[in-house]
Amino acid sequence: MATAAETAKPLSDISKPVADWVASVRELTQPEHVHWCDGSDAEYQQLMSELQASGELMKLNEEHYPNCFLARSHPSDVARVEHLTFVCTKHKDDAGPNNNWMAPGEAKAKMESLFKGCMKGRTLYVVPYCMGPIDSPYSRCGVEITDSAYVVINMMLMTRAGRPALERIGREGSFVKGLHSTGELDPNRRFIMHFPEELSIMSFGSGYGGNALLGKKCHALRIASYQARNEGWLAEHMLIVGLTSPQGETHYVAAAFPSACGKTNLAMLIPPETMPGWKVTTVGDDIAWLHPGPDGRLYAINPEAGYFGVVPGTNAKTNRNAFEMIQRNTLFTNVALTEDNQPWWEGLESGKPVTDWQGRPFDAANGPAAQPNSRFTVSAKQNPCYSPQADSPKGVPISAIIFGGRRRGVAPLVYEARDWNHGVLVGASVASETTAAAIGQAGVLRRDPMAMKPFAGYNYGDYWAHWFDMGKKLKHPPKIYHVNWFRRDADGKFLWPGFGDNLRVLAWILNRCAGKADAQEMAIGNLPRASDLNLEGLKIEQSALDQLLSVNTEEWRAEAVDMDQYLNEFGDRTPVQLRAEVAALRTRLS
Repeated sequence: MATAAETAKPLSDISKPVADWVASVRELTQPEHVHWCDGSDAEYQQLMSELQASGELMKLNEEHYPNCFLARSHPSDVARVEHLTFVCTKHKDDAGPNNNWMAPGEAKAKMESLFKGCMKGRTLYVVPYCMGPIDSPYSRCGVEITDSAYVVINMMLMTRAGRPALERIGREGSFVKGLHSTGELDPNRRFIMHFPEELSIMSFGSGYGGNALLGKKCHALRIASYQARNEGWLAEHMLIVGLTSPQGETHYVAAAFPSACGKTNLAMLIPPETMPGWKVTTVGDDIAWLHPGPDGRLYAINPEAGYFGVVPGTNAKTNRNAFEMIQRNTLFTNVALTEDNQPWWEGLESGKPVTDWQGRPFDAANGPAAQPNSRFTVSAKQNPCYSPQADSPKGVPISAIIFGGRRRGVAPLVYEARDWNHGVLVGASVASETTAAAIGQAGVLRRDPMAMKPFAGYNYGDYWAHWFDMGKKLKHPPKIYHVNWFRRDADGKFLWPGFGDNLRVLAWILNRCAGKADAQEMAIGNLPRASDLNLEGLKIEQSALDQLLSVNTEEWRAEAVDMDQYLNEFGDRTPVQLRAEVAALRTRLS
């Protein structure tokens, strides 16, 4: 805890390393004002008032959406820009073929020329923040400098921002440096540079969340994954959810899914009425930091304090908890509006848009009313199934790690890795269809190992090697699984109902972890039989179950060949253990 003397200090006096860095950035960017953020409610309200006065925020219908606001971004600035995102290491091979690389010297010269004088007439905001509970040994701190008040309010919702974070930095002395400016929002002058060896980030020309909220993907995944390798833990693109059985046993699982694969729905899953007595709580919806615990198990914290979720498709049926969560105190970005100023997006079951996400009169000829990657930002504590364990400094013990992707075929509903090393292959072989969350063509199948392709801050080969090393550190490692909620029949119809019924698969997984459920050993891993799953009250054809739990050997032989070819991209950085796992899989399939 801070002493009274520390609390009385001006923020700029709490940490000399931060103050020195702010002074150097001030000299470079030439702002009119400098504001050190203390994270108070009064400061948040003042920023909200200023954004409304400038027209950057619009207050929504107070009766139906109390204390909710709409922000609109530039039409060219609505998603992550992976092709303009770089990892800048001394040696190109350390960034790996999974990242765009630029030499640090070249990147800094490019960015400093963009930042030079870019904040003239603007306010430079200093946002100290903590990723994770402020008193957790697993948490890490950073400071974002930005000229966007919109970014500041998002960071105040998404992180533990303000004086307590700066006081921790003052005690520890280390922090991640994040420098951001919206610039002119020119797509040709837009770059996101990461310097993992220096624990720093530079982002210019974008106001979109994934590019501008530097505590999120930039720090909590790209930089943190590099920190984690050096310090002996994992920073992963995973939700964390608590599952309590009717018998009162609670287990926590971490799960990684590429975009649009049901990650948020799983994080806030509502048990079906046909499975009474189950309770689901959310520790985190997007990112997990996993550390070996003193008892030999793997422990996880959610480094975030809020949700930055995709809005389209969210309704009372698809995700009731998320829908209820965003009815108040929520910041919407790039949604449409109804005549009475309520937010609207595709997937809502009521209302009618009159204004689209760009503020134009709605015309279906112009495309969807809400931008497909429109977002909500909200405090995690508004989630009806929020877990108090999200604030635990100790984190939660992980019983199972689950990987998944959106596959029409090949991958069965669920299978269990044979052991930790095989589980690394299971994670490394994740593939899914691309979505609007990243610029580029949607609907294309791409490899997305551990759902970390856009976010691993160093060479994937070294990343997989670190996973193998982590397994050696755990006396009681979690079991590893792969799920596929999206398998289809020959007519293109989904075979599995998904949503709340996914708990049936999770229940089998937990029973396997506890040694209470059977499985059949197959070449790709251990699969349940239909009789091993709780199907009570579920209306599903036997033929659908047969397809869901089937393994087509020819398809899997092709999958193994494709995986081998993918690993070739990483050359001698590919761990020998991963090569051995692919070879063993091919042998079993033969």
